Amino acid sequence: MPKQNGNPKILAAGAAVQLLTGIPAAWGVFQKPVMAQYGFSRGQAMLSFAILVAGYGIGCAIGGFVQDQHGPRYAALWGTALLGGGSMGAALVPQGNAALFFLVYSIPAGVGSAFLAPAVLACAQKWYASRKGLATGVSGAAMGLSGAFLTVFVGFMENRWGMRVCFAALGVVVLAVCGASAAVLQNPPQPAGQPNAKAANDLPPHQMVRTTQYRLCVAGVALAAPPMLLFSPEILTIAADRGLPEQWAPLCVAVGSAASAAGRLLCPAASDHWGRKPVLYGVYAALAAGSIGFAFAQGWWVLAAYCVLTCFYSGGAAVQPALNTDLFGLAHAGVNYGLIALGMSAGSLLSYAGSQLLDLPARHMLAVASAVAGGICFLFVKPVATVEKQQGNG
Repeated sequence: MPKQNGNPKILAAGAAVQLLTGIPAAWGVFQKPVMAQYGFSRGQAMLSFAILVAGYGIGCAIGGFVQDQHGPRYAALWGTALLGGGSMGAALVPQGNAALFFLVYSIPAGVGSAFLAPAVLACAQKWYASRKGLATGVSGAAMGLSGAFLTVFVGFMENRWGMRVCFAALGVVVLAVCGASAAVLQNPPQPAGQPNAKAANDLPPHQMVRTTQYRLCVAGVALAAPPMLLFSPEILTIAADRGLPEQWAPLCVAVGSAASAAGRLLCPAASDHWGRKPVLYGVYAALAAGSIGFAFAQGWWVLAAYCVLTCFYSGGAAVQPALNTDLFGLAHAGVNYGLIALGMSAGSLLSYAGSQLLDLPARHMLAVASAVAGGICFLFVKPVATVEKQQGNG
């Protein structure tokens, strides 16, 4: 893949898209209004969140394939239709029908967000092949800020017109903003005479999934989830129970989103200079330390500890696409990223099970153990050896 000089329009379009795809990070502001508006139990609302994140992981694999086959614009337009349509459909779900809510909203919203993510990330990395960390960091920072935007949006709409109108309005915004941004996306042109130029480490999906590196990356991605997803859906309740004034509890989502944006911008940029693995070691060490601090935090320290978790969880997620293309090349970046993102689905289901089966102290222990185990996974990730590629060809 030849180096490109960059295209600011691609970064801007990617940032606009990502600003509206951070629903998992902001689910804390959705949880209680959804329970109240639709008559769901805590478990049903948590399951809706888990299905959404699982749909995101599975959808990344499908969306990556679509992106590689038909281009980023095609995949992003489908993602826009699914995410926007799911949000609008949620407004029509009858009271108490959780199964229909999962079908109409959680699955399309998760898959739609996933179609958008590989499209914008892979496209940006191809335009900025020599600065992949920067490319993913810019759009990733917007995804981090998505939580702050959604906190304000949901708070404003739900307080005045209810959650159904909020979902419908969010769907309209998604269709308008993401649709316009998707129309801008396109892969960089190939230089004349090099229509099929590929790097030496480009691995197609069927070879990638047979490598040890792939399995370790999927495990690492899955194990990054519990430090965040065990707590983020209920962060407002946890913060209030730990002594944070109730009127300030929503700050956990808004300020946590700002920390997420900082992590998504700074960690990939740092990985361009210091290497992907050293930065990931720091990320998982910070997740472990932050999980310990969060377990004992009271009052305003809850907000500080939660910001550490959001910053480094998001930072690690933003470094991963650049590490993936370092290991497996850019030629199949969309579908390869999507297959590794299946770890998000596994991590989401693990977190949901933990949130239902474990009390709060046990969840904190699981979060620390997961962060340590995730860091160990990346300790063993090595460059893909030529012999593995040759075996894959066999």
